[in-house]
Amino acid sequence: MRGLVQRVIRAEVKSREASNSEWVVAGAIGPGLCVFVGVTHDDTAAQADKLANKIWGLRIFDDSKSVMNLSLSDVHETGGRAAVLVVSQFTLYGDTRKGRRPSWASAARPDHAEPMVDCVVERLRSLGATVATGVFRTEMNVDLINDGPVTLMIEG
Repeated sequence: MRGLVQRVIRAEVKSREASNSEWVVAGAIGPGLCVFVGVTHDDTAAQADKLANKIWGLRIFDDSKSVMNLSLSDVHETGGRAAVLVVSQFTLYGDTRKGRRPSWASAARPDHAEPMVDCVVERLRSLGATVATGVFRTEMNVDLINDGPVTLMIEG
């Protein structure tokens, strides 16, 4: 399981069903983290919990000296809003080593990926995060302002 984590000033995901041309805001946050989550075939709920715990404890927010020493957990403990936008992203498992067309062979099928992304979301919520999400199996547009910029790839 992979997470592409971006520290953001704000982030929003819009979604639309294939049969509908209207875009609808599915989730939005102010300051916090936008996390794109990729799932592979053998990922488990334990790995989803591990990924969520890493996201919660990742020290990438500035302290009073402008040093990245604070995590979502620290922000939450001091009364701040620990916001996360989680968006499913199967393309994190795209393999581009051969040719010009990515292979998606390592990306989990939706029937396995969706419950794993849900596990990440539920674990983050249980830790105290305010979590917004995209809508699985729809086309999505993500609009964000990366803060820093800070972008990290983590494995769960």
